[in-house]
Amino acid sequence: MIKTSKLDQQICFEVYKAAGNFAKLYARTLEPFNLTFTQYLVLLTLWEEDHLLTKDIGIRLDLGIGTLNPIVNRMIDRGWIVKQQSELDKRASIISLTEQAKVQEQAIETAIIETIISCNYFDVNAEEIMISLKNLNAFLKQLV
Repeated sequence: MIKTSKLDQQICFEVYKAAGNFAKLYARTLEPFNLTFTQYLVLLTLWEEDHLLTKDIGIRLDLGIGTLNPIVNRMIDRGWIVKQQSELDKRASIISLTEQAKVQEQAIETAIIETIISCNYFDVNAEEIMISLKNLNAFLKQLV
């Protein structure tokens, strides 16, 4: 009989491992673009709606400003986004896409789609997984 550890019996540990594996999968896909998984999520947010306040990006990604600011700064250094002071609130910053980010959108999205399609080779239904994850997140949100 195989003995399982207390750690292996924890749902939170399985979710943690799944998140880490997703990050690794996307990291491999995003490496040619010199992007991290979280930076990709920032780009996704801005591709949907450009010129957002930093705090609005944080809200959409469920990231605190202390976590988001270093990500934004690295993206600025790498030429993906620009930051300018809001004219309405001098304490706030507006984050916008650069031309590089706009030009690379299709190439990045194609790389991500190819990665997701490769999951189908393993008989994985990405849509079913997405539904299950959304249900799990909705359940967990009720607990916190």
